[in-house]
Amino acid sequence: MDSGIPPKPRPSVSSSSQVAGGRLRDVGPHWHTHTTQEVLERLELPSDVARQGLSQAQARARLQQYGPNRLAQARRRSVWVRLAMQFHNILLYIMMVAALVTALLGHWVDTGVLLAAVFINAAIGFIQEGKAEAALDAIRNMLSLQATVVRDGQRQAIAADALVPGDVLVLNAGDKVAADVRLLSVTQLRVEEAALTGESLPVDKQVQPVAADAALGDRTNMAFSGTLVVYGQALGVVVATGNRTQLGHINTMLSNLAVATTPLLRKINGFGHKLAWVILVFAALTFAVGSGLRGIPAAEMFMMVVALVASAIPEGLPAIMTVTLALGVQRMARRKAIVRRLPAVEALGAVTVICSDKTGTLTRNEMTVQRVVTAEGRFQVEGGGYAPVGHIHRDGVPPDWQAASPLAQAVVAGVLCNDARMRQQEDGLWQVEGDPTEGALLVLGSKAAPMLGMDAAQAQRAGAAQDWFEAMQPRLDAIPFESEHRFMATLHGMAGQDAAGACRIYVKGAPERVLEFCDTQAVASGQGSVPLDIDYWRRRATDLAAQGLRVLALASKPGQAAGERLALADVQRGCCLLALVGIVDPPRDEAIAAVRSCHEAGIRVKMITGDHAETARAIGAQLAIGVGKPAITGAEVAVMDDASLRQTVADVDVFARASPEQKLRLVQALQQDGQIVAMTGDGVNDAPALKCADVGVAMGLKGTEAAKEAGDIVLADDNFATIVHAVEEGRTVYDNLRKFILFMLPTNGGEALIVIAAILFQLTLPLTAAQVLWINMVTSSALGLALAFEPAEHGIMARPPRAPDAPLLSRLAVWRIVLISVCMMVAALGLFLWELEQGTSLEAARTMAVNTVVLAEMFYLLNSRHVRDSVLSREGLFGNPYVLLSIAACIPLQWLFTYAPFMQTIFGSAGLDASQWLKVLLAGSLVFVVAELDKLATRRLWPQAMA
Repeated sequence: MDSGIPPKPRPSVSSSSQVAGGRLRDVGPHWHTHTTQEVLERLELPSDVARQGLSQAQARARLQQYGPNRLAQARRRSVWVRLAMQFHNILLYIMMVAALVTALLGHWVDTGVLLAAVFINAAIGFIQEGKAEAALDAIRNMLSLQATVVRDGQRQAIAADALVPGDVLVLNAGDKVAADVRLLSVTQLRVEEAALTGESLPVDKQVQPVAADAALGDRTNMAFSGTLVVYGQALGVVVATGNRTQLGHINTMLSNLAVATTPLLRKINGFGHKLAWVILVFAALTFAVGSGLRGIPAAEMFMMVVALVASAIPEGLPAIMTVTLALGVQRMARRKAIVRRLPAVEALGAVTVICSDKTGTLTRNEMTVQRVVTAEGRFQVEGGGYAPVGHIHRDGVPPDWQAASPLAQAVVAGVLCNDARMRQQEDGLWQVEGDPTEGALLVLGSKAAPMLGMDAAQAQRAGAAQDWFEAMQPRLDAIPFESEHRFMATLHGMAGQDAAGACRIYVKGAPERVLEFCDTQAVASGQGSVPLDIDYWRRRATDLAAQGLRVLALASKPGQAAGERLALADVQRGCCLLALVGIVDPPRDEAIAAVRSCHEAGIRVKMITGDHAETARAIGAQLAIGVGKPAITGAEVAVMDDASLRQTVADVDVFARASPEQKLRLVQALQQDGQIVAMTGDGVNDAPALKCADVGVAMGLKGTEAAKEAGDIVLADDNFATIVHAVEEGRTVYDNLRKFILFMLPTNGGEALIVIAAILFQLTLPLTAAQVLWINMVTSSALGLALAFEPAEHGIMARPPRAPDAPLLSRLAVWRIVLISVCMMVAALGLFLWELEQGTSLEAARTMAVNTVVLAEMFYLLNSRHVRDSVLSREGLFGNPYVLLSIAACIPLQWLFTYAPFMQTIFGSAGLDASQWLKVLLAGSLVFVVAELDKLATRRLWPQAMA
């Protein structure tokens, strides 16, 4: 049955990233493979274009050819179309046809009640559909608004949407790249690409060609639209704009999404269609038997069939589904999971696989020093992220913090040979301005500063430790980091001293590079230095790299007299190696526990990241993901056909260097294998996979707007562990929906059996169509709503996920529905016929039949709180107070139905006396006794049976 809730999109993926139109198609996405001269030739640009740029006339011509640098707008459904689609439901079609015929027959009360039921369901669906998908808008907002270009020999700022292929773009630190650019010249350029590629560190850029099969994050001669320049300067030629960019390619993938639904809605829709056909077949047969064989007039027979249809259709199901899901949304919001689409609540409870991005999701996206290796040994650094909290020790023993110790010297070197700054936001979160790796060294300095003589409370302030170190050794000069040099060096004086020899040089860089500069190594305090043991340091560097750590070497040497400049020759000889530092974006502590909980709940966790394979494998091992299994790279995924990929993704749990399109293929491969997939992520590169997955879970704190808008659920605390709570809530929601269905269908079944029996045996109709709709829309919905508040069943996270192909109704559920339906029919129809035999008026007998069904519902509601366990066990009748409240709310409604004159006019009811109420009470209680006996038999005869 259609719930009136919007469906979940799933994409059909285009595997091509070729650009459309013009000469750009000749090169396609492989600009990175060509030399700068070849790129200029293919764009028909002169070799001195970097100096002159395009002319205004050329720019106008190319703008006409390629169009503005904007991403395509998504088409939206109008309000009227969304409203009309709420009526696209086969069961509502049946009710609308019945309303039309009753109107033609002049039965206006029945017509009004039928139409009221139709419009109530449509209104609920329309209201809950919510705002339109905004993922594409969020991606468009990533584009820069302005760009600096060279045109007619002059640098000038222009609107970013006026950029054209062939423009020379000027990039400086802090700029957002406005188009895809092939770099022509760079000066220490580093670009933050995490949102697009998943790379956890800023990428050092250069101008030389790279391999054709290089992953997006390895195309170091390119700068991509939507990424951020964090350091340095560059000139580049624009090679792709608008939808031709990598960002535009993601936008296109999102635009091409087809429409599918969540597991629950697929089952409900299938159930609704089957139920509709059953109802139509029974209605047709009943009409044929009644009018053909029994000789009942067609008009009267049709009204009987209308009553049959009304009794069989579960009108309250869409409303109850919406309310149950909405309550789940509220409970999840209290646990930091913000739900953007109602069906995602239940769908998350059905997931069998969680595919998670690494950077910022399973890890903090905060580079952290975890190991410091000196000639004395290896030291562990506790604490994760940028907060300056954590102890430093060697196998639990505090280190020697004398100023001359290698560890102390290394800490000082890491802080002083550094261009980053630490900041603390108003919400208490720590943030790095500059390179995250340098930020990790600053945090190490803050952790060590109290041991080196700084006030401990002062060291907790942002930037205080750095200022303290710099005050003692102010910087005099520096050699900034450049990718071709692979190191940075700074010259520092000693506070209050200007004499020669009072200066010191600190060096930080790649181990193999810094080792070339060193001929000694620092040893324990008071022993100075000894000759360099090159084999020792190479082994240590290899060990750290094997653990997935990024390794930096720190060295120092005495400097020249103050006032002199620092030159390369001053650094490239005579240095003393202080330490190797192992840095990593660490896994969240709570993520480790959450992954373990997922495994216990029968849910597999797979890591799909744009980071390097070694790093992904090491982090996966710490999280117990993919232990003992290989890590597959995006390049390997790219050459697999769909069948091979389905087999691989079933066995492998860590996927590295994956592009947005490859992440999407992996999610689709799992879905084709029958899995219910949740995808977590925080970058725009995750957006297609987030939208493709059955449930997309975006990070709320550090996630991009594109990821948030593409996701169904946003984690307000960026905590992977919150997903586990959401899974529990989703399973509870599904259990409660199933309990409601098991409560509702016997009510409809009993009413239908009453009408069918009356027609087949030529009895007076015990229930009119209007009375049936009163029961279904008012009392059933009011009572069933209480089941949405049921707490989680005991051991809900210890059981495996339900099978994706498991039917909505099991054999036990079908048996329970049939049994209770028959009980309700026997109770209501038997009492109705008894009262007619005793001379009771037709109106009073029908009123007793209606109240018998409602009282039976009230008793059965108590039974429905547990599918297998007795309602008298555990918390007893008072475990869910909303059940008792709903029963209490239903009593005055039935009182109005029975005694209010206007209700008697509408529904043909009549007042009852005390003896008649006693009969109704006894007949209704039959259902409670039978249901509890059935549960007892089930527990004893089929202890493993599940509803």
